[in-house]
Amino acid sequence: MERKSDTLNLRITPELKELIRLAAEREHRTIANFIEVLVRQHCTAHEIAVPNKQP
Repeated sequence: MERKSDTLNLRITPELKELIRLAAEREHRTIANFIEVLVRQHCTAHEIAVPNKQP
């Protein structure tokens, strides 16, 4: 069974964290959702996809 979500831990500078927080707030998103949207937009723009799993 596949989990609904995974945890990703990373270290960033306090300045970058504050920029992310401000940008997420401006779009009325959580930080996690804001980052997810950015990654999905980037992958779509660059045609990056997770390969389909074959049963």
